[in-house]
Amino acid sequence: MSEEQEGSADESTTAPVTPHSFENPSFGFRRAAEKVKEFPQTPGVYLMKDISGVVIYIGKAKNLRSRASSYFHKAASEEMRTATWIHEIADIDFLECESEVDALLMENRLIKDIQPKYNKDLKDDKSFPYLMITTREDFPRVEVTREPRDRGVKLYGPFTSAGSLRGAIQVLQKIFQFRTCTLDIEENDERWKWFRPCLLASIKQCTAPCNLRISKDEYRQSIQRLQKFLDGGKQELLRDMQGEMLQASKEMNFEKAARLRDEIRMLERLNERGDIDVHAQPEVFYIDPKKGLAGLKKVLEMKKTPRVIEGVDIAHLGGTETVASLVQFIDGLPFKPGYRRYKIRNVDGIDDFRSIHEVISRRFRRLSDQQETFPDILLIDGGKGQLNAALAAFRDQQITPPTILSLAKQEEEIYLPGESEPIVLSRHSFALRLLQYVRDEAHRFAQHYHHLLRRKSSFDE
Repeated sequence: MSEEQEGSADESTTAPVTPHSFENPSFGFRRAAEKVKEFPQTPGVYLMKDISGVVIYIGKAKNLRSRASSYFHKAASEEMRTATWIHEIADIDFLECESEVDALLMENRLIKDIQPKYNKDLKDDKSFPYLMITTREDFPRVEVTREPRDRGVKLYGPFTSAGSLRGAIQVLQKIFQFRTCTLDIEENDERWKWFRPCLLASIKQCTAPCNLRISKDEYRQSIQRLQKFLDGGKQELLRDMQGEMLQASKEMNFEKAARLRDEIRMLERLNERGDIDVHAQPEVFYIDPKKGLAGLKKVLEMKKTPRVIEGVDIAHLGGTETVASLVQFIDGLPFKPGYRRYKIRNVDGIDDFRSIHEVISRRFRRLSDQQETFPDILLIDGGKGQLNAALAAFRDQQITPPTILSLAKQEEEIYLPGESEPIVLSRHSFALRLLQYVRDEAHRFAQHYHHLLRRKSSFDE
């Protein structure tokens, strides 16, 4: 899914405009091209208008000047998605936003209100992503979906980019700490007191209603605050939260007051942390995350469907320096705040087995000491030797490993502990595709670190 999704060029209801050429542009088009040069270099929304002043297209931008200017370059007249309508641009305006997240939400609201003709595909097309909040659960959850329900939910959207929407949700989850899992949690079910929360609770992106760490009423207040923000009431929300914080302090509920204080600070600094590119997940059309996870549950004979997968890869810098990457996937999608990089400290030369032993030891020693949640699946890039090196690290640290496997390249064989023969899945298997995605992302991230160090080494010389 591209950042912008244009509609088809139906017959315009406005007076016809002679198509421009870049050698002899129309006056309105030329005026708009000059106007964007004065746009701020901040996040916001831009509005394209025709010769009658009617808004024909709305888009969002991380940098208003840069993004809006791109429509006035020659390439835009040759791009299939824009060539049929940009000749109608006679004016352009903008609305500045505090962050990319604000811009994403404002773009959606304006498109819904104004319904520009070249955004119109978004109006009823269910293939675009929606943000969906369940409303009939004790602890409502938030998710991105292309198949929104008709009842029992609050919908926001459709949005132009699933990647941008997921990035925005992860930014907002740091503030409002809502759940994104599919668990059926009931407040009066005492069994949830013994449930072990997932990684999101450890990194303070969820208040762990699955462990009843928050009451139904408090959790729903957080969801209501999220909804007010999504509806454009940020300033009113901040005033309400400041009042709640003062009241909690007067009642000596200092834990609640401190949580509200932190949420207020993050909301006020959203412009600093609202960079969607940092959090956005790539669109992967050939993988169905849910089917991939369900397939892994079956293939690995797990008692429950896995949620968190971590992948480890090793890269070498000219045979003299070794680095490792660790990537993290939650619910079948990359979770970039959970990515980690390691310089291998105690291995001379190229030795993948010892390097894997070191990085696994360091990673899981820390998780164990800090009593943090282990991933459901640990994927090692390599064959049986690499898997045995990882198992040796757990044995030497006296730590019980999670479900662990290795995935060998070329034949794409899956090696499991204690099994002499590898598992070979169909190349079309959703489970294999998901493992390949994790493995390839770990490799990409390791190579990126490798290149950073190599560039630094060149500068040092």
